[in-house]
Amino acid sequence: MVPLSVVLVPVFLVITNVGWNNNLLGVIVPGAATPTGVFLLRQYMLTIPDELLDAARIDGASEWRIYSQIILPLAKPALAVLTIFSVMWRWNDFLWPLIVLSRNEMFTLQVGLNSFQGELNVQWHLILAMTVLTLLPISVVFAFLQKNITTGIATTGMK
Repeated sequence: MVPLSVVLVPVFLVITNVGWNNNLLGVIVPGAATPTGVFLLRQYMLTIPDELLDAARIDGASEWRIYSQIILPLAKPALAVLTIFSVMWRWNDFLWPLIVLSRNEMFTLQVGLNSFQGELNVQWHLILAMTVLTLLPISVVFAFLQKNITTGIATTGMK
């Protein structure tokens, strides 16, 4: 909900104090739990009928068992959508890895793609080939999880 540019300096200071500069943890961890993901999962889990959870409580299931055996399997489509969004957002992120990483061998593909062009000479054929290669992992993630997206649209929380 809050754009990265607003919290960029405080998050960078935290990453620096923890010692995660020039480390992939400094790129991954700050974006692991987003408010958008929490909101998406909350809204989806509100569609799960309370009667289903009450029936599990009557049968003697603990709250952790209800969560792991009822709520999580029913929330699989929402988790798939959140996974696709998170992978796309992190994979396509340019600004945050550019700030956190300064060594060439640690660059993400998008930052490396930017550093691939020269000052006076730009080899467009190589940049375009690398751009196509950066699209492949996102396409693979979507291909594996698209079935769960259609399942999430077709069902409303009950199976």
